[in-house]
Amino acid sequence: MLSRLKIPKTILWVINTGLVLFTLFFIFRLITFFAFNPPGISFADCLPSFALGAQYDLRWISIFLLPVILFSYHRPFSPFYSARNKRIWTWYLAVITFLLFLFFIADMVSFSYNRTRLDAGAMNFVEDPGISLNMIWQTYPLIWILVGLAAAIVCFKWALNKSHWQVINLTDGKAIMHRKMPFVITALLLGLFVYGRMDNTPLKWKDSFALKDSFKTYLALNPLQNFFSTMQFRKPVINEKGAREAFPVMAEFLQFPPKAPFGFKRTVAPHSAALESKPNVVLVICESYSMYKSSMSGNVLNASPYFDSLSKKGIFFERCFTPHFSTARGLFAILTGIPDVQLFKFSTRNPEAIDQNTIINDFTDYSKHYFLGGDPGFNNFEGLLRNISNLQLHTERTIDAPRINVWGISDKDLFLAANTVFKKEQQPFFAIIQTSDNHRPYTIPETDHDFQKKIVSKEILEANGFESLEEYNTFRYADYSIQKFIEAAVQEEYFHNTIFVFIGDHGVAGNATSVYPSVWTTHRLSDEHVPFLIYAPYLVAPQQRKETVSQIDVLPTIAGLLQRPYDNFTLGRDLLAPDKKGNLAFITNTAGKIGIVNDQFYYVKSLDFAEEDLAPIDTTISYPRGVLDSVQRKMRTLTNAYYQTAQYLLLNNKKSP
Repeated sequence: MLSRLKIPKTILWVINTGLVLFTLFFIFRLITFFAFNPPGISFADCLPSFALGAQYDLRWISIFLLPVILFSYHRPFSPFYSARNKRIWTWYLAVITFLLFLFFIADMVSFSYNRTRLDAGAMNFVEDPGISLNMIWQTYPLIWILVGLAAAIVCFKWALNKSHWQVINLTDGKAIMHRKMPFVITALLLGLFVYGRMDNTPLKWKDSFALKDSFKTYLALNPLQNFFSTMQFRKPVINEKGAREAFPVMAEFLQFPPKAPFGFKRTVAPHSAALESKPNVVLVICESYSMYKSSMSGNVLNASPYFDSLSKKGIFFERCFTPHFSTARGLFAILTGIPDVQLFKFSTRNPEAIDQNTIINDFTDYSKHYFLGGDPGFNNFEGLLRNISNLQLHTERTIDAPRINVWGISDKDLFLAANTVFKKEQQPFFAIIQTSDNHRPYTIPETDHDFQKKIVSKEILEANGFESLEEYNTFRYADYSIQKFIEAAVQEEYFHNTIFVFIGDHGVAGNATSVYPSVWTTHRLSDEHVPFLIYAPYLVAPQQRKETVSQIDVLPTIAGLLQRPYDNFTLGRDLLAPDKKGNLAFITNTAGKIGIVNDQFYYVKSLDFAEEDLAPIDTTISYPRGVLDSVQRKMRTLTNAYYQTAQYLLLNNKKSP
């Protein structure tokens, strides 16, 4: 029918290509819905998402096709002018489609791992291309993925050539002239699709937030729209006015003196339980150490029996939460006492935020060590660590042990190398050991013959929170490595006067229903719930602590164990201080949500649209509506205050000269 209207060949070809691309976008959105739709959301509920998504798709399709129309306004550049032009334009569209498929694949990985669309946060890993590509190579069947991509592009290019031939076949002999007005009209129409609206307001990324549900919002957005729209948020936001207005709320929570001036630095005196023996400190940051996957949670798969035995001999906090998901953010929170609330860029990668005070520098008469099995340049860990004075780095570059994968040497070899350093120390030491094995590509050294892998059915694994047998056995290997470390340390003189602290860098999303209330799974508390253990059998009495605490409390709590004053610059608190009040942890994530979890509730709100929720931790308790409303108001106020303060502190906790 279009050929009867004597529409130029190029425009007919562009229409055919646009329909194919639109179909690809639609199929991808369908796959996203059926693969990831949460319980309680039907296809009919998501029809507005599909309708809005079509507008975003038409925008990007128009961006792809507009150059063909604009160049073809002059006939010598038309794909129908010469065979050379045809090759150029078909290759252009084939490359565009290749990039589109790459975005689709990356988006599916992001959704399966983080339950969010691909966004500008992916640039955190692009900035470490070698390590990131190596991890992908060792984890995924990259060759087959690339073969599949190449096959898809070959098929698409063949379809473009066939469409080109069909257009010629349909229009041949019909005296269709290369008139310029149809090109002007088509360019204007495509421009309208790029603009996205018929009124004075262009289609915006935030228009999707009107759907008032995170999944519906992500379903409407395609990965291109979400990725490029969030690039603008990779710079830190600082709102001193908001932080000052929030200060009375934060001052009350942090138990500052009445009418304290604005500021967070305070000198903390030792309390009565502090140790006078100048103990060593070994802080172990455990990779991807989800509490719900561990033996300490009661998980029947018993993946960490040795850690469980240690937890019964130390001070164990069973409800510790990290402020965010990711290793870089976990390291930042521990060392600085500030939640990394910059949503789409790690603060370790932000030159404005990398200069930070840390309590570790108050250990002036201690030698300081950092151990990592891999490259400390990854996500600029090394840049953050430079804030620790006189720190000695021990990494894959200096430790004599074989590399097992992209993350460097095995955790067992890392621990044993650290033990070798510790037993030679002639003065008190503060050491950080950062593990990395418990992560894709899930490698267990074949040389560790005394570690026996277990075989568990896929159904049992999934019912207890593990996505694969490889993940389960690697979690067990992490426990094995800790056991080898402590068994070696026990033989050394330094052990008796050492505080060993174990904390997860972050959790992992998954099914935690076998051990925790549903809110862990539905609201993804499993992403941030980690074990926190202080183990020093000759120095501290065992305690099983059930209150809610935060990863940012680690350093103040360690410092509080020592008989010395220290300066606290930020938001962490000494969890063992006898006068501490209020049990809670602040949480944020790249889905644009912030919240606070305490002993009874998890309050969460969206930063982008009017969505908030108050979820009881114990669903068997029935609360009167008035009580819930009151709790929600208080937690909303504290959540907003915490967020404003953390934003301010990211750029206002500079290390002293």
